[in-house]
Amino acid sequence: MNTMKDSAKKTADKTQPESTTPLLSGAQIVVEGLVKEGVTHIFGIPGGACLPLFDAFYGSKLNLVLTRHEQGAAHMADGYARSTGRVGVCIATSGPGATNLVTGLATANMDSIPVVALTGQVATHLIGNDAFQEADATGVMRPVTKHNFMVKDVRDLARVIREAFYIARSGRPGPVHIDIPVDVQRAKTPFEWPETVRLRSYKPKMEGHPKQIQKAIELLENSEKPLLYVGGGAMLSGATQELIKLSDRADIPVVHTLMANGAFPFDHPNYVGVLGMHGKYSANIAMQNCDVLVSCGARFDDRVTGNLTSFSKQSKKIHIDIDPANIGKTVPVDVPLVGDVKSVVKVIAEKIKSAKHAAWRKQIQEWEDKHPLAFKPNSPVLQPQFLIQELHRLTKGEAIVATGVGQHQMWAMQWYASKSPKQFLTSGGLGTMGFGFPAAIGARFANPDKVVVCIDGDGSFQMTMSELATIVHEKAKVIIIVINNYFLGMVRQWQELFYKERFSASNLTTHGADNKKDGYPEAGSIHYLPDFIKFVEAYGVKGVRIFKNQEVEGAIKEAMASKGPFLIEAMISPEEKVFPMVPAGAGLDEIIVDMA
Repeated sequence: MNTMKDSAKKTADKTQPESTTPLLSGAQIVVEGLVKEGVTHIFGIPGGACLPLFDAFYGSKLNLVLTRHEQGAAHMADGYARSTGRVGVCIATSGPGATNLVTGLATANMDSIPVVALTGQVATHLIGNDAFQEADATGVMRPVTKHNFMVKDVRDLARVIREAFYIARSGRPGPVHIDIPVDVQRAKTPFEWPETVRLRSYKPKMEGHPKQIQKAIELLENSEKPLLYVGGGAMLSGATQELIKLSDRADIPVVHTLMANGAFPFDHPNYVGVLGMHGKYSANIAMQNCDVLVSCGARFDDRVTGNLTSFSKQSKKIHIDIDPANIGKTVPVDVPLVGDVKSVVKVIAEKIKSAKHAAWRKQIQEWEDKHPLAFKPNSPVLQPQFLIQELHRLTKGEAIVATGVGQHQMWAMQWYASKSPKQFLTSGGLGTMGFGFPAAIGARFANPDKVVVCIDGDGSFQMTMSELATIVHEKAKVIIIVINNYFLGMVRQWQELFYKERFSASNLTTHGADNKKDGYPEAGSIHYLPDFIKFVEAYGVKGVRIFKNQEVEGAIKEAMASKGPFLIEAMISPEEKVFPMVPAGAGLDEIIVDMA
């Protein structure tokens, strides 16, 4: 008895066309479709329900990267996409393979990253029968993707692939999932690639409404304290030059979100800096005191607004976003502008009158001078801010930097100002620990000639460090900087500030204690599990552990000179905290600049 072969034969018979065009299997159609979409790399792991696909990849034009976990595959596809603007592709088998992709796809969905995820599925006649390694992948994926498909007829496959890539990259980008039963992968039909995509209910609006644009211009021309609030949508739109033109012409200062690091050049005279929970004092106070606020592809995230009742109360708000569902969702706006940020800002910049706002810029500079980002340069222990500042200097601000999530992510945001878009890769919306390392690997494949650095925390790195095998296997050089403070650092910071120093389950050392007295190592203690240097050496990766600021330059230079991947374990004090900080639920003007 061979039900899979019988099923495949029946499907093939049913779909046998009356044509002389050569027949391709479903798996071969997937390959042809991916090639036509310009795909260069696929990240994933084979399994029984997707073996026909992997067999078709063998010897094809596609570079297949064998990952060690499906979550890593999804993050690699994500990093590939973030660093290029192209669609990233990942693949997994049915059941647990598919469900392991969920965190990566949810991460991409929250940050609007174009990814296409392929999953194998049990044969069509077994769907719903609790077959081996069966899971309702489309049902699981639906809430965390922009769109998803289940393909039950091989004749639909080429069209679905074409539509999936179109949906993933157009409008507000996002991940699209295609579930392909194994018998559909084997079934054959002529390959017919649709030249165009027609989706009746999906028509992203790119151009802003002329009357709303005129209202926005009038508000800005009557403003004395305007502010551009730039978000990840501006990055995805490629709106950097248009933002510079608008800022120059109307003399508007610029603040940005975590997701927009690099969307506006940090060395521009109107650049203020990052805002939000761990943003700069000057950026946050400018947000509170501006009279016209222009949101460019940002969504008024709670980490940016703080307490909504006190958020920028006197400002008129213009909200530019390609997703109409985002406008007015959190903050009422005066001028809603649905459209692509690049397109809308271009029109505003061309039509707006030239202006100067010297007094407003002077005020912001005074706030900057009063509370600049700072650290203790003469500290006897290693300062993470100094480390990242040195990384910025030695890489000339040009490296692609991917981060995990936690304190190190915020330090990287504050001290690695990117020179251009698509340089700073981080999980902003979902806040996914473990994102940084595989995302850096994906970016490395997409940018083989650039320096790629993963800045991670000791807790975050441990979530996906099995991908060390992937970079060694694929000979992909990534510099890994693990900032080790012996704790889940951001959790510990909140426990110290808001939970009376009750360090419940945040201590990662071999002491394993949850209270300060019994489980509190000094900086430099090696009572840590695992020993990261020995761990990476087991994979054939070189590494060095550093304890002082004086050791930073040499370690970074050694890592940059290394022919292969290299790990720097930077031992810092558990006491080190991220400042400034707006406490959860507080207003932006209640920002804590330090503990002094």
